[in-house]
Amino acid sequence: MKYLVLLGRILYTTVFLMAAPGHFAAKTIAFAASKGVPMASLAVPASGVIALLGGLSILLGYKAKVGAWLIVLFLVPITIMIHNFWTIADPMQAQTQQVNFMKNLSMIGAALLIAHFGSGPLSLDGRKSG
Repeated sequence: MKYLVLLGRILYTTVFLMAAPGHFAAKTIAFAASKGVPMASLAVPASGVIALLGGLSILLGYKAKVGAWLIVLFLVPITIMIHNFWTIADPMQAQTQQVNFMKNLSMIGAALLIAHFGSGPLSLDGRKSG
């Protein structure tokens, strides 16, 4: 079972680790600005750093509870500001954003579980001392 938890951490964090570098791209910053993100030129790269730190923390199981709160901090504003399906008139685009909204809710739920239970076995946090 300990390998199952490690696999879960790997799979969960892949999305954050892969997405983080894109938060430094001009097109990502411009997209966020078009969605009304305030100070997008600062907020978007900062969110990339938060996603990277939170993802690495959970992946390695090093201070994973803190890392999980970083992921919550990363996901909540993105979920509300970028995937605001309720503001979109086009039904297809609204449906796509609703799917992304719901996906993010599930990732927030998983982060809250990690924030409570920690990273489990095969993690730096789970090492036996002494």
